[in-house]
Amino acid sequence: MESRRSILVFASLASVAALAGCGDKADEDVGAVEDLMREHGVLRRAILVFRESASRLRHGDSVDPAMLARTARLFRSFGEDYHERKLEEAHIFPAIKKAGGSAAGYVDILIDQHNKGRAVIDYVMGVTGNGQIGSGDQDSMANALEQFELMYANHAAREDTIIFPAWKKALGPHGVDEMGERFEDIEKAQFGGDGFDQAVTEIGNIENGLGLGDIAQFNVQPPR
Repeated sequence: MESRRSILVFASLASVAALAGCGDKADEDVGAVEDLMREHGVLRRAILVFRESASRLRHGDSVDPAMLARTARLFRSFGEDYHERKLEEAHIFPAIKKAGGSAAGYVDILIDQHNKGRAVIDYVMGVTGNGQIGSGDQDSMANALEQFELMYANHAAREDTIIFPAWKKALGPHGVDEMGERFEDIEKAQFGGDGFDQAVTEIGNIENGLGLGDIAQFNVQPPR
């Protein structure tokens, strides 16, 4: 009897462990829309670096041009060359256009904003390429970074709340799952592995290098 009870207990524990393992594996699965939105999270963090850099330039404080250049390169490789060109412009926007409806009216504007954003990144990379931001470039740089932030804050918010839901509806669950697998293949081919993890590590290093890593410093003081 005792032996049988031990067997049952062991079997129960094994079942719990197996279920827990399945749960961990399931937790690692990220749907296509969630993946797109968390990629936006990386880009938003890069844009926050731009905003802080613009603020420092406005106040006459120093900005490390190397860190600003790294942020621009990250936005170029992860945001523009991968997320925008190979996902949104190649797959998402055409599907939205084909489906029609109110979301389709955003596509041309969003593509135009992609192109304008690339021009700003070209400018940032050009100015910081020699390792310094000259006094004559500080106002222009601050203006460019501020306008970039405002445009992309609105841009990403519309994509998250209008474009991605419309795309998911147009494709249906099976179609979105298929595209999610294709997106993973594109990501691995582009970065040689998990591009998201690489990008998170890089933006974290940039934030730490600029003294922005501790988010507690951004706490608000409630009015009294």
